[in-house]
Amino acid sequence: MSKIMLFEGELKLMELLWENEGATAKELSVLAAATIGWNKNTTYTVIKKLVAKGAVKRSEPAFICRSLITRAEAGRAKAQEVIRSFFGGSLKAMLSSFMAEGALSDEEAAELRRLIGGPEGQDAGQPAHEGPITRRLIDGPEGKG
Repeated sequence: MSKIMLFEGELKLMELLWENEGATAKELSVLAAATIGWNKNTTYTVIKKLVAKGAVKRSEPAFICRSLITRAEAGRAKAQEVIRSFFGGSLKAMLSSFMAEGALSDEEAAELRRLIGGPEGQDAGQPAHEGPITRRLIDGPEGKG
């Protein structure tokens, strides 16, 4: 599936839909009013945008809405957008930034090392062992170094 880029408001409505899969457009508008503070027209406009993007399917009767993308797919697309926008497309630069700022706990850093394939005590200057995501860190998301 091609990547669908969702804006903040679209993500808010998708969250409601993921939690209430198969809700009608009217039910989503009531939920959005209660949780986000949107009026009915705003909700319907966002639903139309999500349908146009291919993120939502709306069908009769009663305009039942179903998500066509998963929360994980939307999260990956958003994460890739952040990596492109703030880290020049480099997952390595993003991870380095979080590690340098102390934003990761020791446990999170150890888990990342495990996923990458390096031993917990490995120095940053040592080459990492091949692991599930080592190639992506080295080659980048498109397989280019």
